[in-house]
Amino acid sequence: MLRVSYEAVDDLPPGRFVQIDEGRGRVEILLDRHAPLEDVIRQFNIEIHGMVRSVRWFQLWDDEIVSCNTPSTPLRIEFILEMKEPWGAVFAERKGDLKAFVDPDIDVTRFAAVMNVLTAQHISGGRWFQMYDGEIVDISPEPMSQV
Repeated sequence: MLRVSYEAVDDLPPGRFVQIDEGRGRVEILLDRHAPLEDVIRQFNIEIHGMVRSVRWFQLWDDEIVSCNTPSTPLRIEFILEMKEPWGAVFAERKGDLKAFVDPDIDVTRFAAVMNVLTAQHISGGRWFQMYDGEIVDISPEPMSQV
């Protein structure tokens, strides 16, 4: 099962505002709780771009699988500091493009909390999946192991 989590932390290396840890079916995003949101978002966009360029992430759009190598609409995720919703953030998705509009007046801790809820809702739509060691990981529940 695919899971993305955000956490505001105190212990990232100096000068590092974001750290993404990706494994099978999971992405853990650590954010510097004391940094200005603008700095966190700037670095997050760089980090998320690298993750998407890894060719492990895909979007199912209608009957097409979209990746960073799709010629007409390469997959891309971008976070933008612009208030579109008063409660913190909102996603706008099109083929090959996911934008998160984030209220610039919230702090990093609030950003992490809002993104946990928003991302879980978004992933539950079944449009995103990860290819990990040749295995497709999506929102499907994991099979139960036999004892």
